[in-house]
Amino acid sequence: MMLFEELQQAFHHLNPREVRELADRPFTVGLLAAEPEASRRLVEFLLPEGISQRKAMRGARHILQVEAESDFERCDFGLAQPGLAKPKYFYPFTNGVVDRVLDRHEDLWIPLARRFVAFRDPVMERLIRKIARENALVSVATALPNVAGPLVSLPWSIAEFASDTAVLTLNQVRLAFLMAAASDSAVGYLEQRGQIASIITSAFGWRAVARELVGKIPLGGGVVPKALVAYAGTWVVGMGLERYLRVGRGLTAEEKREQFARAYQRGRELIHQLAGRTL
Repeated sequence: MMLFEELQQAFHHLNPREVRELADRPFTVGLLAAEPEASRRLVEFLLPEGISQRKAMRGARHILQVEAESDFERCDFGLAQPGLAKPKYFYPFTNGVVDRVLDRHEDLWIPLARRFVAFRDPVMERLIRKIARENALVSVATALPNVAGPLVSLPWSIAEFASDTAVLTLNQVRLAFLMAAASDSAVGYLEQRGQIASIITSAFGWRAVARELVGKIPLGGGVVPKALVAYAGTWVVGMGLERYLRVGRGLTAEEKREQFARAYQRGRELIHQLAGRTL
């Protein structure tokens, strides 16, 4: 089956409505402060000056000022003035609080980034890193299923596809949906047709790069470079999506090469751990 035909069939496995529903998930952030100035800083962190009134109103619906003990139970998590007694899912408002929240509440990444800009860039970076790692695992799993197969967790089965390229590309389109939702942009095949077309076009290029690298390594040793290309290629796709969603244009050819080289080096340690090899 031609890759393009397989990709057309693969897209039946990915429904953007599920991402929209994830982005619309209800949640409540509690704010705990004993002083008006501390309360103001917490609110301004989530709803900074410069955002539109519409976005401020939408974000405010997810904020609860904690005034009674019973309010804690209404919150998914909270931010607190340092030094106050609080439940463990309320985090002191100090340096690194965004990472602490995201480390423990992955289910809220998308809705948090959509409503509060303070979470947006960290969530984008985590999404890119996560999907790049998943695609590296896919490449390793197709060659060494006993090594990486149990570690791959996708919304579909790898066995349903004739080639790993289709799985990698489908997962990159999933990344495009997730990143659009996180940036409070339109999500869907029609709405993101330009981004999706670019991802599909890139899929043929990444496959060619992988074949070239694998061909230089004898005795089936190509699993590592294939996985590295999957990781680095997905990283470049993610960075291009981030740029497009932020400023309306993607990476230049030179920037793509630079990002690929950096991600290729960054992925070495991960791939060595997965495949048990040393380049």
